[in-house]
Amino acid sequence: MEIGIDLGTANVLVYQKGKGIVLQEPSVVATDKETGKILAIGEEARRMLGRTPGSIVASRPMRDGVIADYEVTLAMLQHFIGHAVGKRLLLRPRVMVCIPAGATTVERRAVRDAGLQAGAGQLQLIEEPLAAALGAGMDVSKPAGCMVVDIGGGTTDVAVLSLGGIVVSQSVRVAGDEMDEAIVRQMKRSHNLMIGERSAEELKIRVGTGWPGHRREILDVRGRDLVTGMPRTLEITSDEVCDALREALAAIVEAVKQVLERTPPELAGDVMDQGIVLTGGGCLLDGIDTLLAHETGIPAFRADDPITCVVRGTGKALDHVLEDNHLVVLRKVMG
Repeated sequence: MEIGIDLGTANVLVYQKGKGIVLQEPSVVATDKETGKILAIGEEARRMLGRTPGSIVASRPMRDGVIADYEVTLAMLQHFIGHAVGKRLLLRPRVMVCIPAGATTVERRAVRDAGLQAGAGQLQLIEEPLAAALGAGMDVSKPAGCMVVDIGGGTTDVAVLSLGGIVVSQSVRVAGDEMDEAIVRQMKRSHNLMIGERSAEELKIRVGTGWPGHRREILDVRGRDLVTGMPRTLEITSDEVCDALREALAAIVEAVKQVLERTPPELAGDVMDQGIVLTGGGCLLDGIDTLLAHETGIPAFRADDPITCVVRGTGKALDHVLEDNHLVVLRKVMG
């Protein structure tokens, strides 16, 4: 059995060869503080965020795309791999796990060790930009440059690829979570209103935009007034959310520009022709493609089903040998 795992900060997606995507769950684990016992994993645990009694902690063991809590991540991986394997407990599958392009050697080793300890018989790592490009349907096997910007929950990976590998890349720890935190800060600063991360995410999705004036929506948000301590409801506009996201989006734009500056001229010309492909849940933010196209002068567009691009690309990569994060083509990549 062969399994591909997109071990993300916000969500974990599992791809099983021959079946496709078999699991998509939030990267959240609820544990008992006193005993350390795992109480819930995935969607059930996500519903507990911000709503647990003192004895229970609902948290994300992944932070900025890498492992922040090894033991909890191990339990989460065991749960998800077990879900994919089913009752065939003696079967140790071949597993490929995605990691951010900027992950350190120590962070890579932690993911590898956790995967093997969680039940993988053989484990390979693949950098997220390469997996995202494959999942978006880009033919990275040709001697032509293509650019992908993968905006996840904890990291944004920007890369130019050619001949089955990454030529230039940069990973910044600014993505969907940082956007949510920016909205929380804006509510505190401008309205003395404390809101939770889930409310901030809802604001981002339902009224947020990355391009001023691109969207004009209003949403009621509930929170706690920091002056009176009482609950309060406030109307928030798209323009205000856009203003809150300005700094985070500027960091992503700067990362794209830096990668373009380091890209060989011939490949840069190819990127100009093909455009920038956006993947990951963060690219669903309204107007972010318009912002990138305006700032770089290169067309930018979202891939089909951007949230699953990385795990679908990992599934394609399972058909190939991976050496130093380059695909050694055994069968045609796009076949």
